[in-house]
Amino acid sequence: MPPGVTIAVPSFNQADYLDEALRSIFAQDVPCEVYVMDGGSTDGSVDLIRSWSPRLAGWRSAPDGGQSAAINNGIASGRAPYVTWLNSDDFLLEGALSRLIGRLEDLPAAPFCHGRTWDQDETSGRRKSTWVEPVSEARLALRCVVSQPGTLVRRSAWEALGGLDPGLQMAMDYDLWWRLWRRFGAPAFLDEFVAVNRVHALTKTSTRRREHYREAMEVVRRHHGRVPLKWWLAQPLQVWIRSRFREL
Repeated sequence: MPPGVTIAVPSFNQADYLDEALRSIFAQDVPCEVYVMDGGSTDGSVDLIRSWSPRLAGWRSAPDGGQSAAINNGIASGRAPYVTWLNSDDFLLEGALSRLIGRLEDLPAAPFCHGRTWDQDETSGRRKSTWVEPVSEARLALRCVVSQPGTLVRRSAWEALGGLDPGLQMAMDYDLWWRLWRRFGAPAFLDEFVAVNRVHALTKTSTRRREHYREAMEVVRRHHGRVPLKWWLAQPLQVWIRSRFREL
């Protein structure tokens, strides 16, 4: 049976989480071709990847041009009609891919589909629903209303845009949703939980919050023409909250 989904798994020193991410992919009821794109980890990740190698379509571990470039290279190596990436510290829920594919097959004009996800606090283990909603320009200009672990993109749309912008390292997914929406129209929305986004102290969103906001605001300016006031008010507050969180 040909693969239904090409999945790139970017990773760097995430041995504590990578195994569960891969297990969640191979537990799906959809054929997947999986490419692990490791940035040259030194924490035991390579041994873990080798243990999975019989089931992987490909993998490499070496310094790369950053997360966006690694994801693009992984997806370009595949041939399935649907594509996505799963960060090594996130994981899919049971039946996620088949439900996303089903929604896209119901709406053949949609360039991608996005579902609901959980944010899981790795300290307490508690989950809360990620802020996800149907896409419109007004809502997308205020925040990224698409949660990347819960997405699936048509390869035809991905390749038409050239994948992720390799010049972005923090808000490349936000930029992709804008470009897909501008070029092809509204995505399909699946009102079901399909993935879990781990929240921990070492995520880029936590450790590089100021940079993340700056890049996201530039994405909004690029696609919307201006940056709504909300961004200017929220940035200093969120940066302060994250810095306090790291101190505790």
